Amino acid sequence: MTDLSAFPITKSWPARHPDRIQLYSLPTPNGVKVSIMLEETGLPYEPHMIDIGKNETWTPEFLSLNPNGKIPAIIDPDGPGGKPLGLFESGAILLYLAEKTGKFLPADAALRYETIQWVFFQMAAVGPMFGQLGFFHKFAGREYEDKRPRDRYAAESKRLLGVLETRLEGRDWIMGSDYTIADIALLGWVRNLNGFYAAGELVDYAGLKRVPAWLERGLARPAVQRGLEIPKRP
Repeated sequence: MTDLSAFPITKSWPARHPDRIQLYSLPTPNGVKVSIMLEETGLPYEPHMIDIGKNETWTPEFLSLNPNGKIPAIIDPDGPGGKPLGLFESGAILLYLAEKTGKFLPADAALRYETIQWVFFQMAAVGPMFGQLGFFHKFAGREYEDKRPRDRYAAESKRLLGVLETRLEGRDWIMGSDYTIADIALLGWVRNLNGFYAAGELVDYAGLKRVPAWLERGLARPAVQRGLEIPKRP
């Protein structure tokens, strides 16, 4: 049996199946990227729910795996060279799982890097901007009388949706006919913006055509439907 005792996080979240990928996450827009990818690839894994409301990401055990104190993170007991590998940052995990399985990332070098650039677009732009809009519209920031911060992030989020709308012209998926990690990276964030954040009106989501159709295609995938609910909230 695989020994994961070298990873302190397993003391707080014991591995019942140490031979499977250990997922430490929560079904947030960042967290579901990895659960969706794991469901899509069919890799065996064991999910562990990390309660960010109880600050569990700031415990010494969690920080031993991700010193940045954020979900998601994984341990792959069968990493490079057959040795266990701990990994954090959702974009890095998507790339790792794509290369491990040979799925959802083009083999052609040029197309591979084109896909990666759209993953980075989500990481560097969509996630931070949509997240800030969520804070100022849905969470504590909504109490601020000064609406300039909210409006700034709404305008930038609208612009980013426009980038996606243009990209999807004549394409079913970000990379054309093939569903990739670029789609997996973006689906949860676009869904959250118009859904949980209830910011659709602020960004004129109803004025888009291709993005909503792309999101509907993505949400229709059984692996996406499953991944959006993993790990199960209590």
